[in-house]
Amino acid sequence: MAKAWTTDASATRTGPAIRTIGTADLREALREGLDDFLATPTQLAFLCVLYPVVGLVAARAMAGGELLPLLFPLIAGLSLVGPVAAVGLYEISRRREAGQPASWLNAFDVLRSPSFFSIAAMGVLVMAIFVAWLFAARMIFEATVGPVPGSIGELARIAFNTPEGHRLILIGNLVGFVLAVAVLMLTVVSVPMLLDRNVSVGTAIQTSIRACLANPVTMAIWGLLVVALLLLGSLPAFIGLAVVMPLLGHATWHLYRRVVA
Repeated sequence: MAKAWTTDASATRTGPAIRTIGTADLREALREGLDDFLATPTQLAFLCVLYPVVGLVAARAMAGGELLPLLFPLIAGLSLVGPVAAVGLYEISRRREAGQPASWLNAFDVLRSPSFFSIAAMGVLVMAIFVAWLFAARMIFEATVGPVPGSIGELARIAFNTPEGHRLILIGNLVGFVLAVAVLMLTVVSVPMLLDRNVSVGTAIQTSIRACLANPVTMAIWGLLVVALLLLGSLPAFIGLAVVMPLLGHATWHLYRRVVA
């Protein structure tokens, strides 16, 4: 069955109205996201796809070599690509909200969505930012630390016990923070909105930016929650990401529904 897009003739000129939300809305979005995850668990799919890739990269990096300096940037970059990677989860949450049957297979309905190419364009934009982050992280490493250490233990020693390592942490986190804020503002509302409404990519991005500017503190708290949960899910051995990433994906849909009228 084709999905009916939400449209609003009065909003096409000025953009959708933005609601002011608070921390209570974040708690409710997380609760509703957890309900969606428990009703339609997708952790096995995430384990089958995500864990081998992340585990392989992490194992290769921890063994030393050129990937070692990129271990932390790769893990941190999950927060950059997450909003687009979770688009299938938005579809599951949308179907449950509409009272339609939903299973993990419905995540692939996005491929038949009229907004597929717009969502793909957002994916290209986010991946470009992710690649830029990796290049920046490597350049910062070479400018501060220089040669690649022989082991992860040596890297940790340099990072925490030398002035070069302190500069690496400070500059790297600052650049990562700026890129994370940019991606949050561009995508927190835009990707769910493209799936839900007949709007252009420009309108979706503009609405996402407006939502963040109207709720700066709440959206900052949301961003910190995302980072904290992803970090928690990465320990031990990234297994927790199979639960954390679907939970955040579903919760993002409900956050969108609360902030965009």
